[in-house]
Amino acid sequence: MDHAETEKLRKAIAQRPEGQFHLSDLYGEEWDQIWIGDKVKLGNAFQKAVAHNEFENVEDTGEKHDGGRVYVKGGQD
Repeated sequence: MDHAETEKLRKAIAQRPEGQFHLSDLYGEEWDQIWIGDKVKLGNAFQKAVAHNEFENVEDTGEKHDGGRVYVKGGQD
């Protein structure tokens, strides 16, 4: 994930309320236009970045629902 993509995701996260989300939520309608192989790459890169605390106040719940990994902004309940 390059710097521009990281910054784009940081802005999308900042605009979200606290609570659970999928990576696809950060992309909105654009997500449907992304090729499946690129979605997988983005998903892996985002998961690793979250694990390395590159996105402040975002945690991986370790769960998958509705076809994607679940993250939480603001910490887990």
